[in-house]
Amino acid sequence: MDGGLGKTISLGSLSLIPPTDLIRKSGEKRIIDGVEIIFAMAPETEAPAELYMYYPRFKVLNMAEIATHNFHNLLPLRGTEVRDALAWSKHLGEAVETFGNESEAVIAQHHWPVFGKDRARNFLINQRDLYKYEHDQTVRLMNQGFTAPEIAEQLELPASLANEWENRGYYGTVRHNAKAIYQKYLGWYDDNPANLDPLPPVQAAKKYVAYMGGADAVIRRARQDFKNGEYRFVAEVANKLVFADAANQEARDLAADAYEQLGYLAESATWRNAYLYAAFELRHGTAKVGRGQALNPGTVKSIPTDILFDLLGVQLNGPKADGRHIVINWNFTDAKTSFVLTLQHSALTYVANKQDAAADASLTLTRDALDAIMLHRVTFPGAVQSGQVKVAGQAEKVDELFSLFDTFNPNFEIVEPKKASN
Repeated sequence: MDGGLGKTISLGSLSLIPPTDLIRKSGEKRIIDGVEIIFAMAPETEAPAELYMYYPRFKVLNMAEIATHNFHNLLPLRGTEVRDALAWSKHLGEAVETFGNESEAVIAQHHWPVFGKDRARNFLINQRDLYKYEHDQTVRLMNQGFTAPEIAEQLELPASLANEWENRGYYGTVRHNAKAIYQKYLGWYDDNPANLDPLPPVQAAKKYVAYMGGADAVIRRARQDFKNGEYRFVAEVANKLVFADAANQEARDLAADAYEQLGYLAESATWRNAYLYAAFELRHGTAKVGRGQALNPGTVKSIPTDILFDLLGVQLNGPKADGRHIVINWNFTDAKTSFVLTLQHSALTYVANKQDAAADASLTLTRDALDAIMLHRVTFPGAVQSGQVKVAGQAEKVDELFSLFDTFNPNFEIVEPKKASN
């Protein structure tokens, strides 16, 4: 069992080592430990900032994460910004033209090497044409008025692409990559006003189940569809049953069975994992995955202070902050920077290199002190008490501000109604 790109992610500690050198354009060279490396830029592919490398001495091309032995994700199920399929194809084409005639092996950060000049070049060409075909045909169908689900249902790769193992959908898929391309260009709205402002899941589910004659009638029909192998529709209908009444164990079991069958049928590892996790949640409740390590010392240390303030902004509980007005000056003694942070209209904003003479409080601290607070190694009052943070003015206003930030729990429900919301 794996994640489509490899066995799984590391279960060890996560971190980030700040770079000591930057590559800014294609063609830059570095000699690292005696090995010459030629860098090529590939922005807006797997990541907004992406590059790959060529090692002339060994005639080895390292394609990083933009050429793998499967169809990559243009919009991972875990969520991220939509990736650019057209740019992806163009950068692969540049790799073919620049290094394809001399590379005797292609390696990457996922999967196995490709050896032999002809095989390596063909591998890159297959990947190049895969992304170009998906992009162009999706846009063609968009311009004929088809919506994302309609495009996903009808779009298929030609045999010349589909029969190459490196183009198979073990990770990304033709279906959800088509939807990603649609989203990139046209967004979520499909121009059908029935989808402009629909009821939220719980309210809609209750109405659907009532319209269909009640839960018992729906379950009877769904069981027959299950016997007929119509698992996609059974999952859709059973999902409505669960959202209409999360305590209906018969509905939960039926939905879990449908998800499980869809998982067994899925070629994509990410689809399979999504389906099987859904079945697990309905049978056993949400998995206790811990708090995760999105923030770790290396990452926090590498984040500019203004972005840390942006992070505080998305942690602010807007309804709790309604009607409050707080202004705090921040002075960082080690970084020699200052900010004024303002809470107004339930929004947290800041201005760099400025102080407000009328601020409620002024803080003097180091970035290390702020990092410790962001990592929850110390509370803000604890940092003040230990002397890591010095406060001039109304310290209670600072405490008030920090009382308004949410902490995020990753153990929320996925395929059933949320049990609590802020």
